[in-house]
Amino acid sequence: MTKHKHPFVGIAGNIGVGKTTFTKIIAERLNWTPYYESVADNPYLSDFYGNMKRWSFNLQIYFLHHRFRMQAKIAHDESGAIQDRTIYEDVEIFAKNLHLLGNMDERDWQNYQHLFELMTSYLRTPDLIIYLKASTDTLITRIKGRDRDFEKSIDPEYLHQLNISYDRWVDSLSDIPVQIIDTNHFNIYQDKKELDDIIIDIVSNLSGFDINK
Repeated sequence: MTKHKHPFVGIAGNIGVGKTTFTKIIAERLNWTPYYESVADNPYLSDFYGNMKRWSFNLQIYFLHHRFRMQAKIAHDESGAIQDRTIYEDVEIFAKNLHLLGNMDERDWQNYQHLFELMTSYLRTPDLIIYLKASTDTLITRIKGRDRDFEKSIDPEYLHQLNISYDRWVDSLSDIPVQIIDTNHFNIYQDKKELDDIIIDIVSNLSGFDINK
């Protein structure tokens, strides 16, 4: 196994929890390269929220290819890297839930899983996953606050089910260290002391790596 000098950190969390903002600020503080999820230029999101059953497979394949391309870049990054949502969430949270809810049929689910397994066999595993948590009510408030048209029709029950899946997935992780941050009462722009403490914990969890502060 290749020993990497600089860390690769994945930011995990539900829709609206604040992953992009967190990724940006931590990247700036630690002088890491940020890798962001494709949202604004995603050609399927609006159609997906209008008809999940029709567009779930297309959307998940788009996310999978985009995340794989990002991680291919991360593999050649000579600095620390921080990724806004991991590739593992695509299969363990979103695609799996779409299948369980009947919005992705068994044939597409099997096809998707096989593609995911093949892709991830070539990828570097994150050295740390930071899981940002928030209640369903908090997520709904934040989603409304950012006013993305395609998110207006998100079902609160869907968000709640994703939260349950996130907790279950994080509890099952044994091969990747996880740092859990409850964001319900945390404002990353205002709570400077708490942010400083979080960064200290991140650095501590990555002992052995070259942290570019």
